[in-house]
Amino acid sequence: MARFDEVKDLILSLEGDFEKFYEKNNQAAGTRVRKGMQDLKTLAQTIRSEVQDTKNKAEKE
Repeated sequence: MARFDEVKDLILSLEGDFEKFYEKNNQAAGTRVRKGMQDLKTLAQTIRSEVQDTKNKAEKE
């Protein structure tokens, strides 16, 4: 569940920047949102790989 907590923490850390960008049109916040979303994408890919590896190991046993 540690990975799930990482995802939640990352999303929650971006909440303020989302509000600043979409409600106040703050362009710098938009840059931070884009970076955060890229980090989320990377984290999601890492988790997908870990799940697949664990699944493959279980099938071999």
